[in-house]
Formats: sequence, C-alpha cells, structure tokens
Amino acid sequence: MTTFLDDTTDLLERTPRVLSALLKGLPETWADTPDIDGGWRPRDVVGHLITADLDNWVVRTKRLLEKGTSEPFEPFDRFAHQGRDDDQTLDQLVDRFAGLRAENLERLAELVADGDLDRRGKHPALGEVTLRELLSTWTAHDLDHVSQIFAGMAGSRDTDVGPFKVYLGILLRRDDPAAKPG
Repeated sequence: MTTFLDDTTDLLERTPRVLSALLKGLPETWADTPDIDGGWRPRDVVGHLITADLDNWVVRTKRLLEKGTSEPFEPFDRFAHQGRDDDQTLDQLVDRFAGLRAENLERLAELVADGDLDRRGKHPALGEVTLRELLSTWTAHDLDHVSQIFAGMAGSRDTDVGPFKVYLGILLRRDDPAAKPG
C-alpha cells in the first residue's frame, strides 16, 4: 500500500523524465509554437516549471510547516522565466529542471511526513490551504504544463494537417476563445 506522499513523489519524479524524452534534441520547429495564441512555447513552459521549483512548491511547504497561517506565502511570479532563460537552449533548461526537481524531492522527503498533510498555511489570494492541497496542486500543475507542451508541439503542425484538423481536439482547442489565457 502506498501513501499520498509516495504517490505524489512518484508523479513528480516522472515529469523531468517525460520532458527529457519529449524535448531533448528536438528540432526547434517542434518547440517554437505556443499552445494557444498568446500562450507559451515548450521552452517557456520548462522555464516556468524551473521558476516553480525554485520559488514555489518547497518554499511554500517550508513556510506552511514553519509559520502555519500566521504568515502568507510570498506571491509567485508566474512570468519570472521571461527574459531570464533567453541564453539557454531547450536542452539546458530541461537539464536544469531535472536537477532542481531531484533536489526538491529530496528536500520534500526531509520536510514532510504523512501526519503533516492536514496542516494549514495561508495563500496570499486563496486564504487557508492544507499541505495536501498544495502538494496535490503541484502534481496537477505538472500535468497541466506537460499537456501545454504537447499542445504547442501539435500547434506547430496546425496548418499542415489541413482538413484533418476537425478530428484533432488538441488543435481545435487552439481556436476556442475559452482556452485563451485571461
């Protein structure tokens, strides 16, 4: 029987491997299209994941465990990667993310036990949240952004698929106004 923490860690360990298999050595033509108009290219997504591993998940876990609800988490700059990573190749970004993720999972294992999952912290916009909610969000965040990478890659062939587009939901979402960031 596995625990919530085991299952969470299992998913979080997979993300760098998925990104490495998908993106390393990939021709730029596959990685230079945003998921939707005004969205992010695969390299932007990896840069954002790096920022989250630097400034969000473990930092907030530690704050929650040390301060509870007495001090809110620092706001998270979702766009900190913009400009920061311009001199890095996509392969370098994937490697950096993999290293940060491994370090963060080691830190998470040192910081958190199953008995901590119902402890509460304070999100600056959402109010009180539990550690379980924070860690669950970390996994869903990874999955959300992996799907965003797939959507950007598919988008690089948007016009080339011609009439077959009507069968490709991943491309149809690109034309959905509700899918636009807002």
